[in-house]
Amino acid sequence: MTPAPQDDPKTLVSTEWLAQHLKDPDLRIIDASWHMPAAARDARAEYNSTHIPGARFFDIDEISDHRSDLPHMAPPVEKFISRMRAMGIGDGHQVVVYDSTGLFSAARVWWTFRLMGKTDVAVLDGGLPKWLAEGREVEDMPPVVRDRHITVQRQSGLVKDVTQVASASKLAQVEIIDARAAPRFKGEVAEPRAGLRSGHIPNSKNLPFGNLLNDNGTMKAPPALKAAFETAGVDLSRPVITTCGSGVTAAILSLGLERIGHRNHALYDGSWSEWGMFDDLPIAKG
Repeated sequence: MTPAPQDDPKTLVSTEWLAQHLKDPDLRIIDASWHMPAAARDARAEYNSTHIPGARFFDIDEISDHRSDLPHMAPPVEKFISRMRAMGIGDGHQVVVYDSTGLFSAARVWWTFRLMGKTDVAVLDGGLPKWLAEGREVEDMPPVVRDRHITVQRQSGLVKDVTQVASASKLAQVEIIDARAAPRFKGEVAEPRAGLRSGHIPNSKNLPFGNLLNDNGTMKAPPALKAAFETAGVDLSRPVITTCGSGVTAAILSLGLERIGHRNHALYDGSWSEWGMFDDLPIAKG
């Protein structure tokens, strides 16, 4: 079977592609499921009961920078290396990341690998729901893991901190795109995390991450992705910073940009969890 034309082992692959390559010796599959606290779902327990054969569980909250008070900030290089070695993921592996929502938190782990200089990593389009809907094989057994050496070269250009974002907001020469739902962006509703102001970063554009997805949780084709960015008022000739509530769904925008060939983008890791916390940072509403 020839792979679907949208299959790209560096960005996004179909369930058909994964089924074809499931037995490849250098394939590593990651379950990167993560849920908002309000969802009251235990991603690891769900993984333990049902996952794609051979999948390892990537705990987004644990494999993060615990020196920060902000949620699931990108892990230090040493921590990423130690966790990946323990998971048996290393150099020469093709990684496929999925989640149990469809296309939600998997993009964050895709971005984390990119940040660490690893480019042979793709998100599973439609994730576990599509895989299950097609009646494909799952298991509840932990994978057999062998330690594997991993070389990491952090790509600091792929991540922005609050100072860099504040500067970009002021100069308005970079497109800042916010993946949160419109009512949150406009400041019409309270933030799900306590103690945060409502609104958005001045000069940012709103593109809710769901606008990049089809009804079945798969990612739209590149022409429709490009149209979604343009409809949101994004000038794609400019560099882009993606942002959201806590740096998870911003990565869906980053993945979408990569799919349309826009390479000059970075993710604001602190996102609104950071910006909304500090009274001295300006906010816009509406």
